[in-house]
Amino acid sequence: MHTAPSDTAPQRRTAPPDSSASRAGRVLPQAAAALVVVLLLLVVVRLPWAGDLGMHAATLQRLRHGLRHPGDPLVDADTPSPYYSPWMLLLGIVAKATGLSVFVVLRGAALAGLGLLVTGVWRYVRTLSAHRAAPALALLSLLLLWGPLLFNWSGFPGLNSLALTVAYPSVFALGLAFHLWAWLTRAARREAAWGEWLGLGALWALILLCHQFTGIVASLGALAVLLAARPGRTVLPRLGAGLLLGLLVPALWPYYDFFALFSAGADLEAIHRPLYQDLAGRFGFVLLGVVALGLRRRRDPRDPLVLFFVLGALVFAAGGLTGHYSWGRALPAALIPAQLAAALEVVSAGRRAARRGWACVLCAVLAAGAWTQAGTLGYVLGRDALPGAVAQKYRTPWTGYQWIMRAGVRYGDVVMARTFPARQIPAYGPYTVAPGYPDVFLPDAARREAAVERYFAAGTGAEERRAILGEYGVRWVVGGVSAAAPWLRKAAVGPGGQVLYRVVR
Repeated sequence: MHTAPSDTAPQRRTAPPDSSASRAGRVLPQAAAALVVVLLLLVVVRLPWAGDLGMHAATLQRLRHGLRHPGDPLVDADTPSPYYSPWMLLLGIVAKATGLSVFVVLRGAALAGLGLLVTGVWRYVRTLSAHRAAPALALLSLLLLWGPLLFNWSGFPGLNSLALTVAYPSVFALGLAFHLWAWLTRAARREAAWGEWLGLGALWALILLCHQFTGIVASLGALAVLLAARPGRTVLPRLGAGLLLGLLVPALWPYYDFFALFSAGADLEAIHRPLYQDLAGRFGFVLLGVVALGLRRRRDPRDPLVLFFVLGALVFAAGGLTGHYSWGRALPAALIPAQLAAALEVVSAGRRAARRGWACVLCAVLAAGAWTQAGTLGYVLGRDALPGAVAQKYRTPWTGYQWIMRAGVRYGDVVMARTFPARQIPAYGPYTVAPGYPDVFLPDAARREAAVERYFAAGTGAEERRAILGEYGVRWVVGGVSAAAPWLRKAAVGPGGQVLYRVVR
């Protein structure tokens, strides 16, 4: 027969708050997150080239040579560009004042962007959970919880994607977005002063100008914060003042017409259509976060992460249904809250057994995500140092076109080249005939692209080719051996059989 224990009877000792198990549960995620951050810092040293890095380097080239009127970053035309953001302007001033290479400046930009992202995640997650392991778990989920197929895109902060885009303005803007959500959450929970709301409006404007797509994600996240907090009537005038300032600053920005971008989406739909393809392969692991969001909604229907996810999913779905595929860039507004929810469930589930079970599942999924992106190690170690299975996941970065500069090409020279080299050549200072990327503010972009097509077409006559070179002031041609012509003189041979020819007038 069992009796209730008396006050003096020996009691089973409960584990103290900082037991070995709880300490390990905190230290292990922090150590893993620290290792991932160190890996990204080492990637910054290498700064692998792929995607849009040439565009951002070209933007800095134009700003360092003409801060007030830089012109188009890629072609010799006096047109505005959305790439001339406040952040790039600051980097251009640094490049001009120090004389540093644009790639050195971009490494500094990568450090700043990575620092903002890590500290922003930490600050925002602290508004959602006081658990000391929560920020580290959130960062790991943000980087690794994607899908079994590798996916790289600016504004999507998977580990491999971030390694290739860490110097981009999108990373800087996303880091600012996390800081915006953290600051806004705290301001909405109390009656913040007018100046604080104006500061929030200015920060929102900075994000919008630095990377417009990330600005949409930041806006949806901010709206979710406000819907969850339900600020009182006394806050509404201050919130309105912040909103007005956030719209006024982009309207007054002198380098490009921010609001004109809303009518330029039709030119961007084709390149964004892939965002709606193979969703399960690219983002399948995020379904764990969707389950976590369902659990959070049961506890609080106005949970900010749940609202954030719903807003992002609605915009993404609307883009797919209406054919506005550029709206797919809002997908991080659905992915990020799901990834954070998956991490936070480890420290938020009601019962200890539930938390441990969730931690095991999350650990397994994160390990699968890490394996998908294991090729990122190659950006630090090189392919030869990787085990065979990992080396197969490595993607070789672009080699660049610095070799044409050593052969005599100078800043401001116009080079005739196809799309792929046209994405890299302007990074060193020359222009190309047609932009290697969609340029919504260049009125004759289609005509320039057609001219490049005609020049390299097999059936184009000699006179027409020479007329194209003369019309655009071309001094150099980059192509294969088949591009040789009597009016061209071979100047250098680069990787992959590429040949640089000097135009002989």
